[in-house]
Amino acid sequence: MTDDFYCDEALSGRASLKVVAETAEILAFHHTRPFWPLHIVVVPKHHVPSLTDLGDADPAVITALMDVVREIAADVEREHGAARVLTNLGRYQDSKHLHFHVTSGEPLQD
Repeated sequence: MTDDFYCDEALSGRASLKVVAETAEILAFHHTRPFWPLHIVVVPKHHVPSLTDLGDADPAVITALMDVVREIAADVEREHGAARVLTNLGRYQDSKHLHFHVTSGEPLQD
């Protein structure tokens, strides 16, 4: 296994996921180990290293990714009154595959 959970497990079908939204290019699902009461992850299906290193990503895929993030964040905000959208970089990015967390609520862990 590499340092890319999304390619290795989520997108390969090895991980059991509760899917929130899916398009030909994007997958959104409930985090497998949530840090917040509502914790959704949105990823491109094609490997993209990070927000600061888009690799060979087609700009249309990045646009599609942001569209799904915006739609899910709007749904979360409407339903829960608040939402966070977060991505990590460098040593904060555990999985080296661009992904956004859409969350709501107080952290479950310290």
